[in-house]
Amino acid sequence: MQKIIRWITLSLLTSASLLLVACSDKTSTEDKDKVYLVATDASYAPFESVNSHNEIVGFDVDVLKAVAEKAGIKVQFINTPWEGIFSALAAGDRDIVMSCVTITDDRKKNMDFSEPYFKAQQLIAVGANSPITKFSDLKNKKVGVQNSTTGDVVTQKLLGKDNTNIKRFETMTLALQEMLNGGVDAVVGDSGTINFFVKQNDRVKMKVLSDPSFTQEFYGYAVKKGNTKLVETLNKGIKAIKEDGTYQKIYDQYFGSAI
Repeated sequence: MQKIIRWITLSLLTSASLLLVACSDKTSTEDKDKVYLVATDASYAPFESVNSHNEIVGFDVDVLKAVAEKAGIKVQFINTPWEGIFSALAAGDRDIVMSCVTITDDRKKNMDFSEPYFKAQQLIAVGANSPITKFSDLKNKKVGVQNSTTGDVVTQKLLGKDNTNIKRFETMTLALQEMLNGGVDAVVGDSGTINFFVKQNDRVKMKVLSDPSFTQEFYGYAVKKGNTKLVETLNKGIKAIKEDGTYQKIYDQYFGSAI
């Protein structure tokens, strides 16, 4: 009788172990097969934009593809307007936001971030003959910004949150074109995008100004609050591409000089 009981107990334990292994394998397979949906406002060349074949391309895209490969995950990029990009993340419609998102304390309250993958700062773009030489000169000027970006935030601090002289645009390109057309006196935005626009439009005379009040900023990948597993996965990939030189190669391709 005791032998029968022992046999039954052993059988149950073996079955339970096999069940745990099966569940573990299933979870692993599900993680491997999952495609993470990446929200990106593809209007921010050279970081993310849409080419003539309607493909999302750019520095951010190449970097995250490399990160995903090293981390062993699959990603799919979806063009998502900036104004709704964080609500899409919060609602679970997107898994990652990749769109030159500056890591800030306010944003950390509502989402989690990976380690930084890019360092930037704000710059001021003005016409070649503009008398503007520093940020404080914009006090009584019309200033173009991309809506809800860090450039918008720093301009609000100077002019006031509800100042009608702050002209908000859906993209940085629209803001810069408005400046060239005389609709605004200056544009405040991230260094990478402004420098790229100036380079692409070298026939048009523009000046790019920095200011001591502008602090360094760091871009990171945003994920839904509490998704620490995905943060760890992204950090693993970021670390790997920086250590093996992949990141530097991509950086040099777009910006042409060492970090």
